[in-house]
Amino acid sequence: MADATAAPRKVRLFLATERRDRWWLPPLLTFAGLFSFIVYVTWAAFQNSHYTYGPYLSPLYAPELFGTSPHAWFGPPPGWWPAVIPFSPALLILPFPAGFRFTCYYYRGAYYKAFWGDPPACAVGEPRKSYLGERHFPLVIQNVHRYFLYAALAFIGLLAYDAILAFWWKDGFGIGVGTLVMCTNVVLLGGYTLGCHSLRHLVGGGRDRLPSGTVERTCYDCVSGLNRKHQLFAWCSLFSVGFTDVYIRMCAMGVWTDFRLI
Repeated sequence: MADATAAPRKVRLFLATERRDRWWLPPLLTFAGLFSFIVYVTWAAFQNSHYTYGPYLSPLYAPELFGTSPHAWFGPPPGWWPAVIPFSPALLILPFPAGFRFTCYYYRGAYYKAFWGDPPACAVGEPRKSYLGERHFPLVIQNVHRYFLYAALAFIGLLAYDAILAFWWKDGFGIGVGTLVMCTNVVLLGGYTLGCHSLRHLVGGGRDRLPSGTVERTCYDCVSGLNRKHQLFAWCSLFSVGFTDVYIRMCAMGVWTDFRLI
């Protein structure tokens, strides 16, 4: 009888591979895209200026809980804010959408590959020899994604409200290019958030079974449809958030002109 003993697992050296294609290009582009976004958002969050223009409010600062613009809910910056940290309304709200994206199932796979090569790509050597999964600290924290989902759903409603306000100017109803930019941003963010894997599980009706009711099954099918394009919505919404802030910032600085369509 032939020996059925399994052959020992071959351990590849880091980045060693027999692949001949450009396997390094997707993680490189992912790294460039995410790193650029993180750098820009960090810079923009600490500016505390040029984040409003007329009825427009940057999504990086929305909702503006405290601030000096007409969009602030509770007035000027609070007295309890630590003096050693420059105040910015963005610092009060960005941790919630950032936590939702950082723990997102798609983004995990994307930045695991792009930032610490875990693994860099299929059939490419990894920098470590063991696999612990997400059952141990610190990656076990990724399980809070389902809770950040609730905050993300609330933010969609708040940003939709800001988009509605973008139709109303001092002289009445109007539509500017910025109005369309803000509405597009809400649509893309909605497609990304409502296609979340956790939301799909939440509306699924129960553990390991599909919903039987008409309403529940319709919701499940809708979320599943968006979920199939989750990667596309993840990148499009990431770009739209950054571009919406850039657009409002450039208009507020007088660099760009916001043309009124109506």
